[in-house]
Amino acid sequence: MEVREELKYTATHEWVKDLGDGVYEIGITDFAQSELGDIVFVNLPEVGDEVVKEEAFGDIESVKAVSDIYSPFSATVCEINEEVADGAEAINNTPYEAWLIRVENVTDSVELLDAQQYQEVCEHE
Repeated sequence: MEVREELKYTATHEWVKDLGDGVYEIGITDFAQSELGDIVFVNLPEVGDEVVKEEAFGDIESVKAVSDIYSPFSATVCEINEEVADGAEAINNTPYEAWLIRVENVTDSVELLDAQQYQEVCEHE
């Protein structure tokens, strides 16, 4: 399982990258994609949609199950990753490059975990 030091994480297995200027990239972690198995489809919000902290903004379908993707922020979606929307298997291949959405206008946030804290969460699951 890969955990990258430069990213922040949630206890629900999303990663967050600060792109600067108040824009954040969100994806699912290597641990999450590994647990899901072969990912076949991802359902994402539209640009301009509002996402709410700790609520599902989309879902991921794998050969095993359908799982919700939770937002670490209350914010506005400013971009979706069309490549992932069209080819969800990219998440299995490169989970930290296969971001799902970018958000801006963040008004609320969950407490994000650093790499070590997230590693500890995974070890207890």
